[in-house]
Formats: sequence, structure tokens, C-alpha cells
Amino acid sequence: MQADVLDIKGKKTGRSVELPEEIFGTEPNNHVIYLAVKQYLAAQRQGTHKVKTRMEVKGSSKKLHKQKGTGGSRKGNLRNPIFKGGGTIFGPKPHSWDIKLNRKVKDLAKISALSHKAKENAIIVVEDVKIDTPSTKTFAGILKALQLEGKKTLFVTPEYNEGLYLSLRNIYSVGGALLADVNTYDIVNANVLVLTESAAKVFSEESVEAVA
Repeated sequence: MQADVLDIKGKKTGRSVELPEEIFGTEPNNHVIYLAVKQYLAAQRQGTHKVKTRMEVKGSSKKLHKQKGTGGSRKGNLRNPIFKGGGTIFGPKPHSWDIKLNRKVKDLAKISALSHKAKENAIIVVEDVKIDTPSTKTFAGILKALQLEGKKTLFVTPEYNEGLYLSLRNIYSVGGALLADVNTYDIVNANVLVLTESAAKVFSEESVEAVA
């Protein structure tokens, strides 16, 4: 599919780039997108939640009274879970929430997410933006020209541009990412995907390998 390249004023430059059908024109697989997003969110969890068992809480280990002959129930020590301040039974313990996904599944999820964006006409290709002196105002002007104000936008570049990333980081609705670092969650979480011309050309030159 052909995508027109816009300038920073939101007007067509007369150039276009080819976005490969095998990446942007496939039939999306929603289930693998779900799995990839689930894996990403699970990886954000620290898994450090912990409660103390009866072996770890403070308190005497002496048996409260003899086992038989009191007319009351049998009791152990004060650290027994049935008493206030006692240990917790079957409480959470530190563990990893990581989910394993095969590389092919993750690649398919990213391709499916990109295809969804293409079907929704939510992909914009803009000429390479270079901001030498960081300026949030300058970048906000670019967003306004592209009619992206207030929209959750993911700005993708092939290489790190310090001036550009320092300019966009103060705008709450915009995120920046390197092409090599973009994941399925980033794509799904954005309303609009903005590719710089150089980033878009990487897709056409390297095809499916660019997604991996």
C-alpha cells in the first residue's frame, strides 16, 4: 500500500513510500495481540508482594496451655494464624509474572497490530523531523499541523534524536519510540501511529525482518 509523505505543516510533499502488504495488509489475529499485550503488562509487575507465615511473625513459640484437660480447644502458640497478629495461611509470595511467547507469535502480534492501524487509517508518514534545540512549543506546532492535538500518538523514528525526544516528552498524549524498540502494546495503546519517512522506508526495504 502507498502512503503519502507529509511535511511538518501537514501538507503532502509529493513523495510516497510503499508499506508492504505482508506487514500492513494482512488479516489481523486478535488472539496473538491479546497474548503479546498480556505478556507486556505481566512483565511490568514486580512480583514482590509478600506476607509473613507463622514462622516469620514475632511472638512466643510457647504452647498456650496443655493439650488436654482444660475443657477448651487445643491451641499452639500465639503465632498461630487463628490469632490476631498470627501468621497468614497461603498468602502471596514473591514470584515472577513473566509469560513465555515464541518469537513467531510475537512477530505475528506486531504485524497484526500494524494491520489494524492500517485498516483504521491511523498511520501517518511524515518527513524526517529534526529539532536541534529542544522545544516543546515547536513539536506542539507540528502536532497541530498534523491534526493530532489531544490524540494518543506514537512517534516512531529509526534512530535516536535527542532534540526531538526532549521536545515531545512533556506532551502527555505523545510517546516516542525507536523503530527497533516498538512493541505490540505500544502500537495498540496509541490512537495514531506516526512514522518518519526514514522509518517507513525501513519497512519497505527489509519487509517482515523489520518487524522482528
